[in-house]
Amino acid sequence: MKMPEITRRNFFKIAARGFLALSELLAFGGLIRFLSYKPSPPPPAKFEIGSASDYPLNSQTVLQNIPAILFHTQNGYSALSLVCSHLGCTVGVKSEILDCPCHGSRYDVEGNAIRGPAGKPLQYLRVELTADGNLIVYKS
Repeated sequence: MKMPEITRRNFFKIAARGFLALSELLAFGGLIRFLSYKPSPPPPAKFEIGSASDYPLNSQTVLQNIPAILFHTQNGYSALSLVCSHLGCTVGVKSEILDCPCHGSRYDVEGNAIRGPAGKPLQYLRVELTADGNLIVYKS
């Protein structure tokens, strides 16, 4: 039994159909992967930071895991986010100045932008003192 000769035209037809089938399989695999994507869980919005007695009156404590600064004054507790309002970098604390390392924005201790490119102030976070004397910081 003799094998029929493959003409040049038939070879290109077979090759084109093979490449088309391969591209369909790859596209189908990509579609399946796209449809089965599970996004990462959102970051936490509630942070229990311990007992209120751990933060003495007139103190400023940097909370690295949030990132924020917790203030304890005569008026109670407040927290200022250390996320730059320009591009979301973590702002560094240098005595009375909060300095963004990404683009040079600066903020005062109340969170007001004193040098750009940031035009908005830093965000204040809600602080709750629980009945058992613990503090909770809420990120919105």
